[in-house]
Amino acid sequence: MDEPPALTSQDLTHLRRCLDLAREAFADGDEPFGSVLVDPHGAVLHEDRNRTAGGDQTRHPELELARWAAARLAPEVRPDCTVYTSGEHCPMCAAGHAWVGLGRIVYAGSTAQLTEWRHGWGLSPGPVAPLPINAVAPGLPVAGPAHELAEELQELHRQYADRAASS
Repeated sequence: MDEPPALTSQDLTHLRRCLDLAREAFADGDEPFGSVLVDPHGAVLHEDRNRTAGGDQTRHPELELARWAAARLAPEVRPDCTVYTSGEHCPMCAAGHAWVGLGRIVYAGSTAQLTEWRHGWGLSPGPVAPLPINAVAPGLPVAGPAHELAEELQELHRQYADRAASS
């Protein structure tokens, strides 16, 4: 199997912003996920964070970015945009991304990593199968995980797990 392309310094800069947004989500009581939509020239178009604490489990930042792009970007521009995200898209978000026609996805932490971490902390699996992006949307170009950010991301998710266990 071919080795995925290495992440660039620009990729890591955007992924660090995703981690900042994930921390913001955590501070507000949400699960720690954040995402950034970048145009073909590297400019940030929109960003969001998880907003599920209110009870709507579809308020993932990746899906919000897809909705934003569908409403504001021409269909011919979308494939050249990149979505950066702290965690690999869940099946719902991967499908939304593909249906809207966005391009590359770069993630800091993979679904496999998060599943392993959660299992190690004794958490139950979520209600949706933990599939990688390309199992849902096989044509999407993806890059990740960012091994440089794994420890920081794992610690943020561990803090969320600790908080959830004590509530």
